[in-house]
Amino acid sequence: MTGTTPRTRLDPRYSDPAATAPPWPEARRLLTEAELFWISTVRPDGRPHVTPLPAVWSDGALHFCTGPDERKARNLAENPHVVLTTGTNTWDRGYDLVVEGEAVRVADDGALRGLAAAWEAKYGRFWHFEVRDGYFHHGAGHAVVYAVAPSTVFGFGKGEPFSQTRWRFA
Repeated sequence: MTGTTPRTRLDPRYSDPAATAPPWPEARRLLTEAELFWISTVRPDGRPHVTPLPAVWSDGALHFCTGPDERKARNLAENPHVVLTTGTNTWDRGYDLVVEGEAVRVADDGALRGLAAAWEAKYGRFWHFEVRDGYFHHGAGHAVVYAVAPSTVFGFGKGEPFSQTRWRFA
């Protein structure tokens, strides 16, 4: 999706003087390896909605799936802006990432077959999806797949040294 190299900036206001900005390939590696993300969408009445979900990084974007009648899918039908967050639940170690972008539906069966293989490779047999008619099929249900090519990614280094990095895609 986005093949551009982002502009990287370490924010000195929130970073230890010894901190350096991680290169984008390191942040991308963390996104690829992360098992759980928190997705934030906006309800039609403006209230936020946040829920955990698995996601895979492929072709310059994070991909997630959801049932077409689930709250997040209904929210995205009204407002495609989304934030996906991952990291560690600690204060003084680890790295957190916040991905901002627009969720775009993936309905091409060829692309979906590649993503289904990526899901199964990352998460195991439980996440085996059949692909047909622009959807993931699993058991009796089906799911819509979305891609989020980042517009901005924020990284938060925790511990020594604390840091805040921004990668902006133009």
